[in-house]
Amino acid sequence: MLNTFDVIVIGAGAAGLMCGIEAGARGRTVLLLDKSNKPGKKILMSGGGRCNFTNRYSSPEQYVSRNPHFCKSALSRYTQWDFIQLVETHKVSYYEKTLGQLFCEHKSSQILELLLQKSQESQVDLRLNQLISSIQKDAGGFIVVSNGATYRCESLVVACGGLSIPTLGSSPFGYQIAAQFGIAVHPTRAGLVPFTWHVEDKARFECLAGISVDSLVSCQGMSFRESLLFTHRGLSGPAILQISSYWRPGDEVLISLLPEMDLHLELQHVQKTSGDLMLKTALAKWVAKRLLGVFFTTELLDKPLKRFHSQQLKEVAQTLQAWSVKPNGTEGYRTAEVTLGGVDCDAISSRTFEAKKVSGLYFVGEVLDVSGWLGGYNFQWAWSSGWAAGQVV
Repeated sequence: MLNTFDVIVIGAGAAGLMCGIEAGARGRTVLLLDKSNKPGKKILMSGGGRCNFTNRYSSPEQYVSRNPHFCKSALSRYTQWDFIQLVETHKVSYYEKTLGQLFCEHKSSQILELLLQKSQESQVDLRLNQLISSIQKDAGGFIVVSNGATYRCESLVVACGGLSIPTLGSSPFGYQIAAQFGIAVHPTRAGLVPFTWHVEDKARFECLAGISVDSLVSCQGMSFRESLLFTHRGLSGPAILQISSYWRPGDEVLISLLPEMDLHLELQHVQKTSGDLMLKTALAKWVAKRLLGVFFTTELLDKPLKRFHSQQLKEVAQTLQAWSVKPNGTEGYRTAEVTLGGVDCDAISSRTFEAKKVSGLYFVGEVLDVSGWLGGYNFQWAWSSGWAAGQVV
């Protein structure tokens, strides 16, 4: 038996749910298929269970893509303020953490419940545990076979995400659909992901695991001022996750562990006023003792400041404020928050999200070559792209 819908959306994540809601609200019949046993798994686990659902400062500048202009249209038509209004209308209480990041005051499930309620209002037919075995196009649209059932639709929306966090069910299926229809897919890699040490660095730094430090981290002309976390495997924390989206294998990452001061100047001042102080005593005012023992020798730390000349003090300052790290790699998709790369945006309409050469085929959300910074930007891209496609499918 052939089941007919106006729209079939593959993927019941943030972008897919938003697209289905908007299409259904226009009176379109919508079938939403997902291979998982629950919709919105990333929504539920995000933000430590509180869902960092958007960012007050969301703008095109916070997105990484080979086509930096692509995201502008959708982000300007469905903004963070639109989603905030939706959250407020549904009486979901929220708070701002840092740098414009908005979180649910209680649980991530409130955002998912909001979306599922809107889906019901739009009469979206949500079906879970679906294994799609075939997608074909003919003159009337698309024929999708899932769990042995055959469906026809006029518009097919691919919203099945990228490769990040495979334990939540991520897969390359969206890229495979693009390839099936001759749409280019840029090479993918893990983004917003911790770095790992080389063997020799691991031996030196793993004793610092658990220490968090305010830092300025730079690579490829980009800089982020947030906290850095030492781990047993490498470096993590918001600053590292942010810069990882710009880092490429072989790149060095420049780190200042004291981003708000001129350490050389401060040490010179202490040298003049309290020259008998040992270096470790002077530095302990600004730097954790555990860090000092790793970055400097005991002999140097026990040396009185009055025995340092200016160049030596400058080198001490540079050790902490211009620390150059060459990561071995990243922890990969296992812990990555996003997938960099994906479906070529040049092949997709930035207004409708329809494939330029395949009428009726749409791509939204993380499956596209658009990735946001840490802090709610990727959810905003999901809302905006899903909303935009939902207006036309």
